[in-house]
Amino acid sequence: MKRLFALIAVFGMLFFITSNAVVAQDDAAAPETTAQEELVDITADPEEEAAAVAEEGKSLHSQLKQKFIEGGAMFMTFVLITLILGLAFAIERVLYLNLATTNTKKLLVKVEEALESGGVDAAKEVCRTTRGPVASIFYQGLDRVDEGLDVAEKSVIAYGSVQAGLLEKGLSWLALFIALAPMLGFMGTVIGMIGAFDAIEIAGDISPALVAGGIKVALITTVTGLVVAIILQIFYNYCISKIDSIINSMEDASISLLDILVKYNLKNK
Repeated sequence: MKRLFALIAVFGMLFFITSNAVVAQDDAAAPETTAQEELVDITADPEEEAAAVAEEGKSLHSQLKQKFIEGGAMFMTFVLITLILGLAFAIERVLYLNLATTNTKKLLVKVEEALESGGVDAAKEVCRTTRGPVASIFYQGLDRVDEGLDVAEKSVIAYGSVQAGLLEKGLSWLALFIALAPMLGFMGTVIGMIGAFDAIEIAGDISPALVAGGIKVALITTVTGLVVAIILQIFYNYCISKIDSIINSMEDASISLLDILVKYNLKNK
């Protein structure tokens, strides 16, 4: 987990440095104008020139920063924290699940060959040097095979449940952040609308200028919360799909392992 947070921090710093470098290059390239362009600028309308410069100077980073400020620092900060923590849990799960994926067919072939050539100890060594929950389940079954096939089967089933729980670890927190993001956005919406109505009450009149500020805050916080929830929901659905795939492989491979152990016991009787 510490390595994951360090990796996220490094990526954040690289993104910040890259965006600042792009802005600096734009600022450095802006003064390079020819004499003809200077003459055109002199004759141009000052208002149009100012609007064009303001439009060209807006980068994606500056626009996001401006919207963050306009949305209200308090609620936008909470939504941003929700995004960062949610992404941390999501990336950690994605890395863990990809590392937990095993080619069960190759593992079964190796275990069967090791049983035929070196016995149970050789098969256990194959499982010990293979990463992933499937290899761990195989090891537990092989470790109990001397006590009987029924004991080995129960050990495989019990340890399979433990591994399934480890695969699902952290998903409850990810689901919490998915629910929190739109809630915080809607809370900002309510606060913004309350501010707009307070301004109307104080002024004693309804004017677009009074209502626009509160409605703008409401819409920005709502959109940000929904965007964060959508991003985290995509990661959540990917993790659920990956977990289902791994569990199906575990169950199928466990049945095949028990068949291999039955054949091994029949040969050694």
